[in-house]
Formats: sequence, structure tokens, C-alpha cells
Amino acid sequence: MSLTTIRIGVSGMTCGNCARMVERKLASSPGVAKAQVDLDAAAATVEYDPARVSTEELAAAIEKLGYQVSR
Repeated sequence: MSLTTIRIGVSGMTCGNCARMVERKLASSPGVAKAQVDLDAAAATVEYDPARVSTEELAAAIEKLGYQVSR
């Protein structure tokens, strides 16, 4: 398994709970080894296996929660 790291801009988060919700959603996605969300930077850093999950799927998971994604 070869892991890749991506940084995804996430706008619309207003509090720590928002960041934790996005982080939990990403971390529970198949193929994701690690996810960290920085509220102040409005970004998520995700370590994932591109053979199991695409960046589009990661972005869709964030957008499903009601936040906007910039790549």
C-alpha cells in the first residue's frame, strides 16, 4: 500500500466541532490512514491510499457535510 498526502481547502467551518466532524468523516473513509483538520488554516491534510479512495470521493465526503472544498 502506497500512501499519498493531500491538502484540501475546506471553507464554511466556524468552530472546533465543525473541524472535528470533517476530520472524523475523512478518517472513517475507506483507504484513509490519517486525517487532520486545521480550523485556522481552513484545510484538511489527508494521508490516503489512492488505490482505495480518490480525491473526488474525499471532497464529496466533505461537501456532503455542508462545507465547500477548494482543491
